[in-house]
Amino acid sequence: ATHKRTHSGDRPFSCDKPGCEFRAAQEERTLTTHRCMHSGERSFPCDEPGCEYRAAQVGHLTVHTHTHSGKRPFACDKT
Repeated sequence: ATHKRTHSGDRPFSCDKPGCEFRAAQEERTLTTHRCMHSGERSFPCDEPGCEYRAAQVGHLTVHTHTHSGKRPFACDKT
């Protein structure tokens, strides 16, 4: 059912924030993640001692942790 929405254009999960036209097609959790944008909720704290960074999405935290490790997994090869 979830995949079929990709083809049908059905987007049953809509944001209830006035003026926001966001509509999620795939899963309700996509809408839950979107709502964090409005609320400012940042549930994912950085584990690095002394760092106060908190992310709204776990993927953003993952990218942030590279600033501490120096890891650059997607470095540009163009010079």
